[in-house]
Amino acid sequence: MALNTTGGFYEEFVVNSEKYSPETQDCIERTVARLKDIQTSAGKPGMLLGKIQSGKTRTFLGIIALAFENEFDIAIILTKGTKALATQTLKRVRDEFAPLLARDGVQVHDIMTVPGGLTGYELSQKLVFVAKKQSDNLDRLASLVRDTYPQLAKKRALIVDDEADYASVGFRNTRDHGPQANVTTQQIDTLRSIFASSAFLQVTATPYSLYLQPDEYESKGFEFKPLRPAFTELVPVAPAYIGSDFYFDDSQDPGSVAAHLYHEVRTDELAILKQSDRRRFKTEECLTSKAIPALRAAICCFIVGGVIRRMQNARIGEAAGKFSFLVHTEASKASHAWQEDVVTSLKESLADAARTDLPLLESLLGAAYDDLAVSIRLKQHDLPPKADVLAEAVEALKADWLMVTKVNSEKQVVELLDDDGQLKLRTPLNLFIGGQILDRGITVANLIGFFYGRNPSQLQQDTVLQHSRMFGFRPIQDLAVTRFYTARPIYEAMRRIHESDAALRHEIEANPDSPVVFIQRDPAGRVVPCSPNKLLVSSTTTLRPFKRLLPVGFQTDYAVRTKPKVAEIGRRLSAIFPDGFEHPVAVTLTMATEILKLIQPTLIMEGGYDFDWAGAQAALEYLSNAARNPDNRGKVLILVRTDRKLSRTLTSGGRTAYSDAPDTTQREGVIAKNHAKDIPMLMLFRQDGAASQGWRGTPFYWPVVWAPENTRTAVYSHSS
Repeated sequence: MALNTTGGFYEEFVVNSEKYSPETQDCIERTVARLKDIQTSAGKPGMLLGKIQSGKTRTFLGIIALAFENEFDIAIILTKGTKALATQTLKRVRDEFAPLLARDGVQVHDIMTVPGGLTGYELSQKLVFVAKKQSDNLDRLASLVRDTYPQLAKKRALIVDDEADYASVGFRNTRDHGPQANVTTQQIDTLRSIFASSAFLQVTATPYSLYLQPDEYESKGFEFKPLRPAFTELVPVAPAYIGSDFYFDDSQDPGSVAAHLYHEVRTDELAILKQSDRRRFKTEECLTSKAIPALRAAICCFIVGGVIRRMQNARIGEAAGKFSFLVHTEASKASHAWQEDVVTSLKESLADAARTDLPLLESLLGAAYDDLAVSIRLKQHDLPPKADVLAEAVEALKADWLMVTKVNSEKQVVELLDDDGQLKLRTPLNLFIGGQILDRGITVANLIGFFYGRNPSQLQQDTVLQHSRMFGFRPIQDLAVTRFYTARPIYEAMRRIHESDAALRHEIEANPDSPVVFIQRDPAGRVVPCSPNKLLVSSTTTLRPFKRLLPVGFQTDYAVRTKPKVAEIGRRLSAIFPDGFEHPVAVTLTMATEILKLIQPTLIMEGGYDFDWAGAQAALEYLSNAARNPDNRGKVLILVRTDRKLSRTLTSGGRTAYSDAPDTTQREGVIAKNHAKDIPMLMLFRQDGAASQGWRGTPFYWPVVWAPENTRTAVYSHSS
C-alpha cells in the first residue's frame, strides 16, 4: 500500500529537518507501511528496536507524524511509570509538534489533565495522548475513549509503548500457577480492544521479554494474547553513538581509548557505601582511608577530567563546557543520603586540602592526571601540562565548581530538568547521586564518570542495560577522559548482557524471520527451550559463531590435588592423539565433557570472578548436537597445546589485570576458523604454572570452548 509522504505533517516534521537522516526516514516509512498492512492490534505488535539513548524517541515521533498522513487520527504514547518521564515526553512531543499545534493541526494532552468538554472542533484534529503505564492513567485513558468520547473509538489509533519491557509486557513465574501476566499487560490489551482499528508499536532497547512469552495464556477466565513482535524495525545508529560495544568489545583492544574506561571497585567498598558504619569508615578520614579508594580516585579523575576538557575547549575558542558524574549504586533513599554525606565530605576535604595541604591534594589529583593522560595521548589529543591542570583543579575546588546533587524523588527530577529534558548542569562539575528514578529515559549530558554498583543478580537483563546512562552520543574528546567504575561481578554481568544484546540485534538484522534460540537445562539435565522471562543477568551465556567461553580470574589449586588430575588428563589426551598434538581431532561429546569435569576442580576462581562450568558443558552439548550435518552431532574437536608459559596477570597502562587469552587469534584462532565449521572445538592449553608467573608452581590445563562457524545464535539460561 502506497504511503503519503508529502503532507504537511511529515514534510515539516521530518523531511525538512536536519535531525532526521535518510536512513532514519527510511526506517520511519518502512515502519508506518507495515503498521498499515499488518494487523498488529490482533495480538502481535510491531517493534521498533533501538539502542539506549540512540534516538528512539525522535524516530517514533517521526512515525507518528507520518501515521497522521496515512489514515491514523490518534496517537497514544505510553511512558514509563514516573512523573518525570511523562513530563519529559509530553514536553518533547509539544516541542516537536509546535508548528502543527500553532495552526490547530494537532492536540497534545497528558491523559490526567485532559480538559473537560472537548469540542467537535478539537476532536476533529489529530490527537496525541501521553499516559504513564500505571493503572489510574490507563483506566482513565480507556474511559475517555470508551465512555466520554465514544466517537474516538471509531477512529484509527496508533498506540506507542515507549520503553516496552517487563513493566508493560511480560510474565512472572509463580510457584503455584506458573507464568502470570502483569496487570499492566492486561490493561494495555484491553485498551487495544476498545478501538475498532488500531496499530500497536513497541519501542525498546531491551526486547528480551517480548521474545520470552508463552504462546497462549489464560488466567481467571481472562485470555491474554501474547505480544510477540509481528515485525521488527531497527533504529539506525549514527556513527557518533557510543554504546555497549564500545564499553565491552572495543575495550579488549589495547589500542583503543575504551581499554582505559573500566576501573574495578572492590565489593567491600560498595558495601561501605550502602550504609554508615564508623567501625569501617569515618568521613573525616575520606582523603586517606583505605575503605573508599575507588570513589576517591573517581571523584579526583572527574575533577581533573572536567578541567582538562574545559582547558581543551578554551584553547580552540569554544565554550568551556560543563560536565557530569553519576553515582548509582543503591535504590534506597537512606543509602543516597549516606552517599551524599560521603561525597560531600570528599568535596569539602579536597577544598580544604587546596588551602592547607597542597602536597596531599597534588598527589591525589596527580594520580588522576596520570591515569587520564594515557588515553588522551592515545588519541593524540591536546594534553595541557600537568602543572597547569593541577593548578586549575586547585582553583576549581577553591571556587566551589563541584556541585553534589541527590536525585531520588520524582519531584526533584522534574525540577532539575532543563529545556531539553536533561538533568540541568548548573556548575562546571556536576555530581549526581540517584537510584531507580535515573534508570530510564532521563539523560545526563556530558557524562564523563559513572560509579555503578547495583547488584545484577537481583535484576532482569533489560533493567540492568537501562541503567547504563553512559551510553549515547559522546564526542571522542570526552571519551578520552571518561571512566567507568564498578565491581568485577557487575562488570562481567553487564558484558554478558551486551553479548546477548549484540547477538539478538545481529540475528534480527541478518534474518528478521528467524527467532533467536533461548535454551536452558531442565531438571533431568537436558538442554531444552527456555521458559518465560528466564533471562536473569547473572545466569546467561550467549552463543554465536566463533564465541569463546573460558575461565578468567583464577588461581590453580595446590599441587597435591592438581597434579593427579592433570596426569589423568594427559593420559586421556595421549590416547586420543597418538601421533602428537599438531592437528585437532574429533572425539565424542562425552569424552570432551569428561575432560572439562576433570579440569574444573583444578582452577579456583578468585573473588569477584566466576565461571559456570555446568553452563560451558551445556553449551558444548548444544553446539555439538546442533550440527547441521547429522553425522557430526555428538562430536567435538579437541585442540591441544603444551609448554605454555602465560603469566597469571598482565600490566598495561599502569593497571594490572588477569590474563584472559591463552589462545591467540593469529594461531589458534585461525585453526579454529578453518576446522570448527559445523561442530565446536575444545582447546586445551597446558600451562607450566610456574610460581614466577604468579601461579602455584604446578602445571594445569586452561580450557577454551569455541563455537563453530555454523552456530545459530542462542541465549542459554544457566538457571532452571
